[in-house]
Amino acid sequence: MAGHSKFKNIMHRKGRQDAKRGKVFSKLIRELTVAAKAGLPDPDMNPRLRTAIAAARAANMPSETMNRAIKKASGGDDDTHYEEIRYEGYGPGGVAVIVEALTDNRNRTASDLRAAFTKYGGTLGESGSVSFMFERVGLIVYGADAASAEDMFEAALEAGASEVESSNAGHEVTCEPDDFSAVRDALEARFGNAEDARLDWKPQNAVAVDEDTAGTLLKLLDALDDNDDVQRVAANFDVAEDVLERLSA
Repeated sequence: MAGHSKFKNIMHRKGRQDAKRGKVFSKLIRELTVAAKAGLPDPDMNPRLRTAIAAARAANMPSETMNRAIKKASGGDDDTHYEEIRYEGYGPGGVAVIVEALTDNRNRTASDLRAAFTKYGGTLGESGSVSFMFERVGLIVYGADAASAEDMFEAALEAGASEVESSNAGHEVTCEPDDFSAVRDALEARFGNAEDARLDWKPQNAVAVDEDTAGTLLKLLDALDDNDDVQRVAANFDVAEDVLERLSA
């Protein structure tokens, strides 16, 4: 999940996601499986697999679990076919939502997601109904203690990043999708493994939501995240920090 206000929204969600590590691991294993099947099992020759491995490591997935998933997929022992589908819709308050899924049953996934949107006052739309409100970017996230704001800015600029935002919560580096692997590799060579590294949807504008709307919206985003088929959720909302703190209490 990524909201426009970045760190405060991301960190609010991270606490809940950390509490559901088993579900997070199952989603990562699904991505590792798809990535390994899509190309060579060597991450140096398979950018998607390299990104999936980086995400698994950032989530502290045991190497044995990760390697077993890759070996099973690349060896042909897993005949499950996952289809990549992007769903788009509106949540409460007119917030635009993008849902990326890996599913072996698109009818089931569409039905489940439509039910979640409806339950929390949203609507599932057609493909392309909200994606024009977002920009596709590479995203690399580091904790605040990884580097000073100046060092991170200089390193990211040298690596080819397009934007760097630093705060007490950490550093967020964005780049063009085609530059993602090069920027990530350059930063990790200097600062170590990133906390998060992926292709993401960056909202071009944010929709400010009040506390009541934010409460319902976060319930929708949680419901979407809880779906086994959902890999990632992006939304263009902005919630005041004090409101997020009350909702997290």
